[in-house]
Amino acid sequence: MIEEYVVQLLENIIQGNLVIAWVALLGAFAILAKCADVFVENSIALANRLGIPKLVVGIVLVSLATTAPELAVSLMSALGGEPQMALGNAIGSVICDDGLALALCGIMAVGPIAVIPGILRTSGIFLISIEILAFLFIIGDSTLNRWEGGVLVALFVCYLIFLFYQHRKGKLDQEQNAEETAVEAGQGASMIKIVAMFILSLGGIIIASEFIITSAKTIALSFGMPTAVVAAVLVAFGTSIPEVATCITAARKNEGELAVGNIIGADIMNICWVAGASAIANDLELSPEEIWFMFPWMFVIVGVMLFLLWRGHNLNRQKGFILLGLYVVYLVSFFLLF
Repeated sequence: MIEEYVVQLLENIIQGNLVIAWVALLGAFAILAKCADVFVENSIALANRLGIPKLVVGIVLVSLATTAPELAVSLMSALGGEPQMALGNAIGSVICDDGLALALCGIMAVGPIAVIPGILRTSGIFLISIEILAFLFIIGDSTLNRWEGGVLVALFVCYLIFLFYQHRKGKLDQEQNAEETAVEAGQGASMIKIVAMFILSLGGIIIASEFIITSAKTIALSFGMPTAVVAAVLVAFGTSIPEVATCITAARKNEGELAVGNIIGADIMNICWVAGASAIANDLELSPEEIWFMFPWMFVIVGVMLFLLWRGHNLNRQKGFILLGLYVVYLVSFFLLF
């Protein structure tokens, strides 16, 4: 209720006023940067306190939090009778997360980011499987219906159970030997303070993202950009800003494994949780042209991302530039075709 009031207030203030839109956009970026900084620090502290690998925290906890804008936008779009925006936002966010957020993480990291092979193997196979399943669901009738959305959500729940079961057996911890050489963050803070700061910084990220989305729409429309471009590219970029900010901040703090886990987890959640839950709320539709453009691009970028991470079990600057180059080609092809 409060979030809906904030969004409506933002729209009333920003829409139609280009100067206010630019001021709000720049101010929101500053707030987002600070909130992301606090968010990453407390995510690391939670990982240390709970005694689980940071990559697991990134896949589950951080990605659940940073995909909140995608879930909110897609759910509101589905309930508001705009299924193309709901599903397009979910798929577009996967592409943006891998091609932009993870790319910038690799480029801005202080050194190569190590990736735990066991977690990468498990999460990577699951990610590819659900992508193919979602494509098979929608390709027949161009619709992701409620039953199919329910299957995706159920698979996600099964995946979480499996992940925590693996951690409990100690299989994931055995592969984390290289992570525990430094003094751990957050040891001096109480658990209540860590959780409180985690929630407050998340709230700041979501509110700042709402400012950015609304401001960016106003700016884009003032330059005469087509509504389809704003919905499929700008909205997906806007809702992915928390992942981008978190990845950059984690990379600069030499906590790249948290960022990698965040992106892989966000990809899984965008397909299973965001698209799945939105489809349960209302059937989601895409045109055949949109399906054959967005899904192949998602397969390519996610496939290249997983291949690069598996090769050497790390993410470095060169690999980051490859992913960023693919994302630029994706954007250019989108503008040329649509």
